[in-house]
Amino acid sequence: MKYVMLIYQGDALERQAALPEEEQKQVYADYQGINETPGVTPGLPMGRAENATTVRVEGAKTLTTDGPYVGMKEAVGGLFVLEADDLDAAIEVAPRVPAAPCGGAVAIRPSEVDWSRRSTGSSERNWAASWPP
Repeated sequence: MKYVMLIYQGDALERQAALPEEEQKQVYADYQGINETPGVTPGLPMGRAENATTVRVEGAKTLTTDGPYVGMKEAVGGLFVLEADDLDAAIEVAPRVPAAPCGGAVAIRPSEVDWSRRSTGSSERNWAASWPP
């Protein structure tokens, strides 16, 4: 089963920035350790939520807004995909994410649809037309 592991930074970035240099290096090493864990597909680092651009469509008009769409107490700061036998195995990995013990959190969401295995006989670009499944 594939699980999307969403990392919510909370105030972890500020806490980690206040750590001594050696401890900060350990945080980076811990993230690298997660990336090297069997079954993990690392995600790209994400910028801060306040630097986001939100896109909405109303009618045929595309609207953009600087910053997150809604005010958030916790914003997703990163993600990775974990292939694990079950939820318990995913839960075992989550506390290793350095943000978790520093005021952040990790949300574990099962991948509900594996598009790579879905064969509809139609163009892959057309999947949104049939969403939700």
